[in-house]
Formats: sequence, C-alpha cells, structure tokens
Amino acid sequence: MTAARHELARAAAHLASLGLSPGSSGNISVREGDRILITPTGADLADLAPDALSVLNLDGGHAEGPRPSKEFPLHLAFYRREPATRAVVHLHSRQATAVSCRPAWSGRSALPPLTPYFVMRVGQTPLLPYAPPGDPAQAAALERLPFPCRAALLQNHGPVVAGTSLRAATEAAVEIEEVSALLLLLGTHPTRLLTSAQAAALAEKYGSYWTEEAARDGATVPAR
Repeated sequence: MTAARHELARAAAHLASLGLSPGSSGNISVREGDRILITPTGADLADLAPDALSVLNLDGGHAEGPRPSKEFPLHLAFYRREPATRAVVHLHSRQATAVSCRPAWSGRSALPPLTPYFVMRVGQTPLLPYAPPGDPAQAAALERLPFPCRAALLQNHGPVVAGTSLRAATEAAVEIEEVSALLLLLGTHPTRLLTSAQAAALAEKYGSYWTEEAARDGATVPAR
C-alpha cells in the first residue's frame, strides 16, 4: 500500500477532528503519477481506510476501488489547471460555507485580504456561481477561469482548495475557515484590510496569487 494512501487518510482524520467535515461531507484527493486517489462517495473523513480509496485516471475514468465522490470533477479541474497541483481538498466547513452565501468581496476573491496568512497560504479565492453538487459544468467553469487561483468558494456550498502538497492544501483549507470566521465575527464593523501593495508583496514572496484585479483599496470591509 502506498504512502500517499496513508497520508490522505491521516489528513482526512485531521480535518474531521477540527470539525471541518461534518457527517459524511467533504472529499480529498491526491495525485500519484498519472492517477488520482480520491475519497469514495459517502465516505466519513474521520474513519477513512487507506485501502478503500477510489482511483481515477486523469481523464476522470474510474480505474479501481469504490465509486468516487460525486465532486471528483472539481478535483480534476484543479489538476488540469496547474500541473504542479498534487492534492485537492473540498469541505463543507461552517464558516466558509456561510461566507459562500454572501456576495463576493471582489470579482477575483470572495474573501478580502484580512490577514497575511490568508494571502500567503491561500491567495485570491473566487466565488463560483451556484450549481448542484457534482455538476460537471461548475468544474468546467473552474477550469476555464482566466486568472490564477488555488482555491474557490462554491456559492452556498463551501470551499475547494488545491495545493502543491497535501499538507499545503490542508493548511489552506484550515486558513480559509479561519479567515471566514474572522470576517463573520467582524460583521459590519469598519475593518482595516491589507493594502493592495501589501497583499501583492506577500503573494510574490510566498508563491500565492493576488492579482491587481482582486484588490479593492480603501482598507475597509463595507457594511452589508
């Protein structure tokens, strides 16, 4: 049994222990060569067996194991967008899902540059319009986005995050939940944000994405 299978199961259990994967929600995948290891449909991330994963080809063909999560097209979209992607995490975490029910902060990021760690670990995170779970059209829209990103919020659904490693994807998913919680806690209070220059400098230093069109200077989150 490969190390990637055990790593995926450990990451799943960790996210579940943080309360970010209620019930049988959420799914995780890891790229292993030209194959994708992904959690099966209906899997409980808290109790995932490394030898009970679904295996897909890069074209989405089911190679072996149980039936994959219906969200597998979203995972494939990130692998196709950026060859360096090695893992994808999709959650229904409470705070990020709440933010996904609100208007996006800008055209390229549902979330503002509230903390340096959000910009460093995640970067711009667009809001994708609502679609039923597992809708291939939503995955196609993600794949066709004309600007770089390693995360997105699915409207009224939750976050999906890619990373150059499973650890990076997991940390980014946790960071999205944290910055979402801070945003909701601040509510309608005037709030200082990082400036465009500050966010761009962090993105350049840490290899994340924060492009000019994601920025909205003014240093406040407006009342909603």
